[in-house]
Amino acid sequence: MVVIDGSQGEGGGQILRTALSLSMVTGKALRIENIRAKRPKPGLMRQHLTCVQAAQAISSADVSGVELGSTAITFVPKAIKAGNYHFAVGTAGSTTLVFQTVLPALMLADAESTLSFEGGTHNLSAPTFDFITLAYLPALKRMGIEVGAQIERHGFYPQGGGRWQAVIKPVSGFQRLDLLSAGPLLKREAVVTTANIPGHVAQRELGQVAKLCRWPDEDLHIQNVECLGGGNVVSMRLHHQHCSELIEYMGRLGVTAEKVARSAIDATRRYQVAKVPVGEHLADQLLLPMAIGKGGEFRTLKPSRHTLTNMAVIERFMDRCFATKELSKDRWEIELT
Repeated sequence: MVVIDGSQGEGGGQILRTALSLSMVTGKALRIENIRAKRPKPGLMRQHLTCVQAAQAISSADVSGVELGSTAITFVPKAIKAGNYHFAVGTAGSTTLVFQTVLPALMLADAESTLSFEGGTHNLSAPTFDFITLAYLPALKRMGIEVGAQIERHGFYPQGGGRWQAVIKPVSGFQRLDLLSAGPLLKREAVVTTANIPGHVAQRELGQVAKLCRWPDEDLHIQNVECLGGGNVVSMRLHHQHCSELIEYMGRLGVTAEKVARSAIDATRRYQVAKVPVGEHLADQLLLPMAIGKGGEFRTLKPSRHTLTNMAVIERFMDRCFATKELSKDRWEIELT
């Protein structure tokens, strides 16, 4: 049994999700303690509970300690079963994080799986559905991992209620990931996705992009979507030959439209100055599929604590080791052989 201390590193829910994924992939029993110990509300929240339940469903695992607020669980997986699954978070908790928890196991199954999700699709501190489809899945395709996804209804915090589906095909052959250059910029766009929010908010956000970035009108877009409640997200999208990067900031009460836009603009400038293909958050999300597949290397921004913690958890399960190298200020290379 692999025993993981959930308080290590950044001490958040990602430790739980990565450990669950690797437990299923390797078949190793898991005991995780001090779950989310460094968060204001430690233990399993609704989203994390759904991750455990989803992992249990696809692997027929024996589990204990699985309840709201629990700070320790035991998870003993059995065989992975492809199929049709429905996972509902029950709140605005992130459905994309549930998806990323079960994807590694289901892509190794012997048949195609269809998943449907209900809950949050655009959340703070989680990849949005747009990030998944435009940045994450194309990067996975370079590794031989084929997944399709489509959204039915958006779900913003705090109402949630989003609905989307994913189809995961079994991997026929992994490919090594090599992303040392993004290649030429093919397209750039700033997209404000909004639901039941006064129209001037999106206009003010795009006004900041036009003013500070000097992007022309044809690069600025407003996307009004169906949603149970209200929501707003600024998405700076840079589509290169070899990869795409989405830098997204959620609108929230008490934060002006201008400040939300400026945060997205500042992060976009950081990425552009570094001249790397992989952004900070995508770097973190590529580690697990690389470790399961044929490894590889990519260039990215300075690894976050999130990324370093993820590396440590992966190395506990697998006989593989990540190497990080600083090339210049805020320009790093991560390799897994």
